[in-house]
Amino acid sequence: MSVLTTPGIKVPGDYIESVMISVKAKNPAEPEFHQAVAEVLDSLRLVLAKHPEYQSARLLERIVEPERVLMFRVPWFDDQGGIQVNRGFRIEMNSAIGPYKGGLRFHPSVNLGILKFLAFEQVFKNSLTTLPMGGGKGGSDFDPKGKSDNEVMRFCQSFMTELCRHIGPDTDVPAGDIGVGGREIGFLFGQYKRLRNEFTGVLTGKGLGWGGSLIRPEATGYGCVYFANEMLKTRKDKLEGKICLVSGSGNVSQYTIEKLLDFGAKPVTVSDSNGVIYDPDGIDREKLAWVMDLKNVKRGRIRDYADKYKKAIFMPTDIKLDHNPLWNVKADCAFPSATQNEITAKDAANLLKNGIKLVAEGANMPSTLEATKMFLDAKILYGPAKAANAGGVATSGLEMSQNSQRLSWTREEVDNRLHKIMIAIHQTCFETAEKYGTPGNLVNGANIGGFLKVANAMLDQGLV
Repeated sequence: MSVLTTPGIKVPGDYIESVMISVKAKNPAEPEFHQAVAEVLDSLRLVLAKHPEYQSARLLERIVEPERVLMFRVPWFDDQGGIQVNRGFRIEMNSAIGPYKGGLRFHPSVNLGILKFLAFEQVFKNSLTTLPMGGGKGGSDFDPKGKSDNEVMRFCQSFMTELCRHIGPDTDVPAGDIGVGGREIGFLFGQYKRLRNEFTGVLTGKGLGWGGSLIRPEATGYGCVYFANEMLKTRKDKLEGKICLVSGSGNVSQYTIEKLLDFGAKPVTVSDSNGVIYDPDGIDREKLAWVMDLKNVKRGRIRDYADKYKKAIFMPTDIKLDHNPLWNVKADCAFPSATQNEITAKDAANLLKNGIKLVAEGANMPSTLEATKMFLDAKILYGPAKAANAGGVATSGLEMSQNSQRLSWTREEVDNRLHKIMIAIHQTCFETAEKYGTPGNLVNGANIGGFLKVANAMLDQGLV
């Protein structure tokens, strides 16, 4: 008997059920984490029947358990000299194929369950990129909105003072996420360098003058559109002329729109927490530049778009509505690029009713399990987040490579590498789905394709 073999093995269905029961018992009140695990485990039923060695090694119990969970106090002074206290986190989920890699999120909604779901997803997403990166995620319940640059700096310095002892270029390499852009990465990197007295590629998303990579800000949005284009090719179709819905108005949304315009598509929506803009004339490059200035420089609200462009319609957020009006606009393609679970079953029904042909997820897990099932049952082209939005972390991996070599690649070279990676990710998902008997189901393809690489590495490395 192998040292990894456990007696009394159950059949795959029972085994998966027992793992899910254990996850819920050990991680109470963490619905997002339960959702992410349930989706992956459902796909893995197809694998365990063919690979009993994963079951006997108890790989599922090990892969759902973070290797390390860090939680710490972050005290800082506001501009009035008052003391503020936030909570910081880093989930180091799995390092079987490389150092932990994943973003930092600064947002009031951040808690342990959300970060565990993001870290779990990151493991498989990073595996799909073809690059040697493990999975992690972190952040804080700190809200940078409405804070001065000095307040953000003091918070970032306090946060990094604790985090710096747990990360490094060969251990854990954080990046940005919601609420963590170039400003925050700069403050975090400066404090790390000051404390550790070393200039290394410990963070990605850095400024171009000090180790950053061209294309990194654009990468998630660009990658999502590249993936969508690959999906359409399988049906001998293309993005040109397609009416596209894009949610959000941050980094991912902006560059999704930019790349859609490159492919000749017509994006017609953007949104933020206050509401939705629908522009029937389409968001062209001039309008996109205006949105970028509004959001990146003025840090304004998207409702101002309707004041600037009179044909646009602004639909304010209404918590009494049982759906998001953005997903009730007639269109060909949808690019959810805002946040998790933004497409509910009702939203999915509206999209399908209005003839949507493709959904490519730019945000992390933006569709609920019910919505995902509806897309798959309808046989539309559906690109799950861990595949479709992997462009961001893929380019972070390319930034790590450049840092290790003390080199800086051209914009064209990075974009070309990103494009090739997204083509390879789609190919893995498409071929894996076919191999395991569910052709066209890229959810299964992404989950299984990402899992196999990590699982085999874990088997090779023994019980650790």
